[in-house]
Amino acid sequence: MDSRDRQVLRSLRLELGAEVLVEGLVLQYLYQEGILTENHVQEIQAQATGLRKTMLLLDILPSRGPKAFNAFLDSLQEFPWVREKLEKAREKAITELPAEMRKLRPMGAVTCPASQLMWRF
Repeated sequence: MDSRDRQVLRSLRLELGAEVLVEGLVLQYLYQEGILTENHVQEIQAQATGLRKTMLLLDILPSRGPKAFNAFLDSLQEFPWVREKLEKAREKAITELPAEMRKLRPMGAVTCPASQLMWRF
């Protein structure tokens, strides 16, 4: 999972905990898609409350590969409003990223188009 998607999950963590019940389709879909292992599913199901189950899932997801965020979105069929919220937060993060990248450019750095570069062989 890329850093942008991790940030989205982190920024909405408490809302996700309050609104998503992972017990049903969410866990089974993520298991079916290979995002979660059988051990993950058992560990999540062993948690005492729905909130703890969701928080554990949110702890596990970032380490489950590049398809994890999209699979999580797909698993939210029972929670379309949550999926929409995540997608909006992701879009916002995408549009804010270029501005953040400009801040990282060193002061006085000069940029030029590739067409102006001269190659010597």
